[in-house]
Amino acid sequence: MQSPRTIIEPFRIKSVEPLPLLTRADRLVHLRNAHYNPFLLRGEHVTIDLLTDSGTGAMSAKQWAALMLGDETYAGSRSYFRLAEVVRDLTGMRHVIPTHQGRASEHILFHVLQQRQIANGLPPMVVPSNSFFDTTRANCEYHGGIALDLLTDEGKDPTSEHPFKGNISLPKLKATLDEHGPNVPLVLVTVTNNKGGGQPVSLANLRAVRRICDDYGVPLYLDAARFAENAWLIREREAGQSHRMPEAIAKEMFRLADGFVMSAKKDGLVHIGGLLCINDDELADAARSLLILTEGFPTYGGLAGRDLEALAVGLTEVLDRKYLAYRHASVRYLFEKLDAMGVPLVRPPGGHAVFIDAGRFYPHIPPWQYPGVVLANALYIQGGVRAVEIGTAMFGAPDPAGGPDVCADHELVRLALPRRSYTQSHVDYLIEVVGAAWNDRSRALGLDIVEQKPVLRAFTARYEPRARPRRSSSAVPPADSDVQPPRNGHGTTA
Repeated sequence: MQSPRTIIEPFRIKSVEPLPLLTRADRLVHLRNAHYNPFLLRGEHVTIDLLTDSGTGAMSAKQWAALMLGDETYAGSRSYFRLAEVVRDLTGMRHVIPTHQGRASEHILFHVLQQRQIANGLPPMVVPSNSFFDTTRANCEYHGGIALDLLTDEGKDPTSEHPFKGNISLPKLKATLDEHGPNVPLVLVTVTNNKGGGQPVSLANLRAVRRICDDYGVPLYLDAARFAENAWLIREREAGQSHRMPEAIAKEMFRLADGFVMSAKKDGLVHIGGLLCINDDELADAARSLLILTEGFPTYGGLAGRDLEALAVGLTEVLDRKYLAYRHASVRYLFEKLDAMGVPLVRPPGGHAVFIDAGRFYPHIPPWQYPGVVLANALYIQGGVRAVEIGTAMFGAPDPAGGPDVCADHELVRLALPRRSYTQSHVDYLIEVVGAAWNDRSRALGLDIVEQKPVLRAFTARYEPRARPRRSSSAVPPADSDVQPPRNGHGTTA
């Protein structure tokens, strides 16, 4: 008898929360009131919320129990030392600095690095990475740094089946270090690569980056928000790794690095929290000084003692083999069902989300009319599903000359699955909603931004739908057209 193929959640549900079930007419009103930006929708108006997997998961019974053990002492809380012990065992890092979330860790790290550059009389820092996500890039650039994406070429092709499309390009990294030398305070590798579809970085790539960093005397840091998912995909895809447990792979990943930043709201399985962990004593001292100014005392870092306790439990639970197998089976199930319908996707499925290629979903909508936001709106209208655009709204920029936006390399929509929150029937419902949007795709219209901020505009931008063109003056290409807007070598429109 064959083993059952049905995905079952490796847990049972002890507490439930009602889902908002709204009519289509209600959703149209709420979307209009949110200025066609899913970020501006109220949570009570969303049925299935896939905007992010950050802090949106369900905590376990052990984590909820751990909340009652939290020591709320201002300085020297035993909950901090419990967390520090877990983190040091997992990562081997000497200095464990908690923060309230990942972007706080990034802010502190880039600030102290830039101050070190200034103190040494050096130009602004240059930070190479496989790919920066939006807030990480914004924090680097806010402090005057230059953030460089050096993703491997396979990672730039949504249709490529390469198993490790999150890898950093080793030739590009060497060339960057040759060119910028002492202006590079560290190399930052994001595991998994969220911007590029949740794609993993291989151990072989990390080991090679470590050797290059040693040759040039440059520290290697990780953006480790999804370290456990990266470890699992290494186990599943990398030759010679299938016999290893996720924990062993994760430990090797961390021990290849000199430090890391982490949003614990992902693979920490908590609702709030972050980590900045460093082996450099001098840098850690500077980071703690800034931490006191912005986050709180170094033994709580902006978190309550109960949050520290919950994180300590989450960092052990996330590496459970059964949990990770279920997590990735759910992502793969969603991917395969949408793929069978013909929906264009980033291939292969990553660790935390399925990414729809909105540029190919709506070939008649140019990138400067935000096809990713159009698709996110369609998913909400069709079934109350909230997703997020990862394209020109998030990673593009207005043209200083007033023309069409400088466009992103790809127009994607991320369906980020919160951890341990939704069941397979919720995913089946999601598949039906995407299918309805897919069947209606030829009727979709682009959007114009009517209000935007100069930094991280995707969070608060306001949009207006474009008017439907008259048939006599403009024809919409057929829905299965492969027409793509021309782009130049920088990912902008030609």
